Amino acid sequence: MKLATWCCLSSAVLAAYSCLVAANNDTEEIKDQTAKDACPVRLESRGKCEQGGECPYQVNLPPLTIQLPKQFGRMEEVFKEVQNLKEIVSSLKKCCQDSKLQADDNRDPGTGDPGEEDDNRVTELESEVNKLSSDLKNAKKEIDVLQGRLEKLNLVNMNNVENYVDSKVANLTFVVNSLDGKCSKCPSQEQIQSRPVQHLIYKDCSEYYTIGKRSSETYRVTPDPKNSSFEVYCDMETMGGGWTVLQARLDGSTNFNKTWQDYKAGFGNIRKEFWLGNDKIHLLTKSNEMILRIDLEDFNGVKLYALYDEFYVANEFLKYRLHVGNYNGTAGDALRFSKHYNHDMKFFTTPDRDNDRYPSGNCGHFYSSGWWFDACLSANLNGKYYHQKYRGVRNGIFWGTWPGMSEAQPGGYKSSFKKAKMMIRPKHFKP
Repeated sequence: MKLATWCCLSSAVLAAYSCLVAANNDTEEIKDQTAKDACPVRLESRGKCEQGGECPYQVNLPPLTIQLPKQFGRMEEVFKEVQNLKEIVSSLKKCCQDSKLQADDNRDPGTGDPGEEDDNRVTELESEVNKLSSDLKNAKKEIDVLQGRLEKLNLVNMNNVENYVDSKVANLTFVVNSLDGKCSKCPSQEQIQSRPVQHLIYKDCSEYYTIGKRSSETYRVTPDPKNSSFEVYCDMETMGGGWTVLQARLDGSTNFNKTWQDYKAGFGNIRKEFWLGNDKIHLLTKSNEMILRIDLEDFNGVKLYALYDEFYVANEFLKYRLHVGNYNGTAGDALRFSKHYNHDMKFFTTPDRDNDRYPSGNCGHFYSSGWWFDACLSANLNGKYYHQKYRGVRNGIFWGTWPGMSEAQPGGYKSSFKKAKMMIRPKHFKP
């Protein structure tokens, strides 16, 4: 009887422990089928729990009940803490595995240490930055070179281009004229001029003089066969004759305060006061090398002249640019007075077309005429005709190198001219 009782008690204790383990651990089970079949065991708290949460437990072994110490209840708490720690460890292991898998996915196959990979990437980026910096420096050098070339091109402005074109045209004119009438079996130019030859067309007044025309009057000339002929007034007396008159001022009967179109086509009375026309002047100077003679007479009867060994007027596209050569004469070189007052190589300006170098206005409008103004003038033979001395703006007929012209006069009066005339003839013409 004692032995059977002890066996049942031992089985009850093991069953109680097995129940606690099974209740607090999902992964471990203690199965004692013999104990379960022998006696059903129940472990439960009994009595009043103390302040620290410790309660007395008892094991019921029907029909036997055994009282256990209250410390026995701490086994349940230990099992719970162990279970929580296992869950935490499992969670941490899972996080580590996920992180490792993620790192493996981001790493390229065959790569080595991640730190070494980062160093290589930094080196690659530094190399690219250095290359871009070098390219930027090279681009800056190229920009500087292009900017220098652009500045040089700015120096070669439109004026220089037009000067170049004019000089080339003048050279071509000289070559054509030098070859004109020359051949291997032809007589010299002097012999040709000594024998009057009848022509169907005449380029200028010098050719009329060559055939024996000696009277100063109007003649029809055709300086360029591709353009229409027109009438000119020929001076067959001055300095041997053969002069084609471009402009004449005699009595103030013609107003020279005209537009660009008027100066282009010409205006006035060809037998008195007139401007021949810029298009016609261009054709005359284009067909042959010309010299220019300017005759002036003041109201005191003083007569002086200015002679230039070259004279050329460009076409309208080049704004009728003027070119004059070396000076000779008695009136002074007013067309090339100084660096700041130089009419040579200047465009033609009218009151309605500003082509001068004066930055603050239109010289043609200010001086009421058309002329090859600089900024503005040291000569202007197209100024207003005054019959006596005048005051105010110097807008009369003006030649800056005339004796006493630029000197101050009492009362601020300014002098003008009674007569003025511009005329041309071929450079190699011999009366």
